[in-house]
Amino acid sequence: MQLPLDSTKHQGQRQQMVALLKEKGIVDPAVIGAMESVPRHWFMDPGLVSHAYKNKAYPIAAEQTISHPYTVAFQSQLINVGPGAKVLEIGTGSGYQTAVLKAMGLTIYTIERQRELFKKTQRLFEQIGLRPKKYILGDGYLGLPDDGPFDAILVTAGAPSLPKDLLRQLKIGGRLVIPIGTDPQIMHRFTRTGEKGFDKEQFGEFRFVPMLKDKN
Repeated sequence: MQLPLDSTKHQGQRQQMVALLKEKGIVDPAVIGAMESVPRHWFMDPGLVSHAYKNKAYPIAAEQTISHPYTVAFQSQLINVGPGAKVLEIGTGSGYQTAVLKAMGLTIYTIERQRELFKKTQRLFEQIGLRPKKYILGDGYLGLPDDGPFDAILVTAGAPSLPKDLLRQLKIGGRLVIPIGTDPQIMHRFTRTGEKGFDKEQFGEFRFVPMLKDKN
């Protein structure tokens, strides 16, 4: 299957986007390299392609959005893992965050709860040859306990409270990056320090669509 177009114009716009991300504090070379290499416009509706490299969120399907490039880069930097790390993504959405994590050399397990969006993104993954280790339709609150433990878990929707099941699926030293709250949310990072011990850090306000239970 032929890949979608990634023109020199798109690549130039991507370089400008990455320059902005660096100005805003993105320094991880793996994150920068991934943001430079992944064509964000592939993951957007055709009518919005001309806006793909603006630092804004846009609607995709099923009342969901593709996050700001800065948010994608910031969360990718916060998980702080190396190549080959085992990462669970909660909320596949458009697949853009998934593609960035794959471009960082990570092993990705990803869950989407919206059937319409799951199927749309599955078709795109097939078209561009993006193959997560596992991609399922399911309830992100439950995680994937049979596939854990994970080096990192990254949540791309705003949880009203901390899902304890996800904490239990971290390796010792593993990190959960999750926005918690209503509107706005506070970005949190929980690092597992022992069987029952976790360190908590906060990283300011962000806005995400709500994290919903079950699958639809």
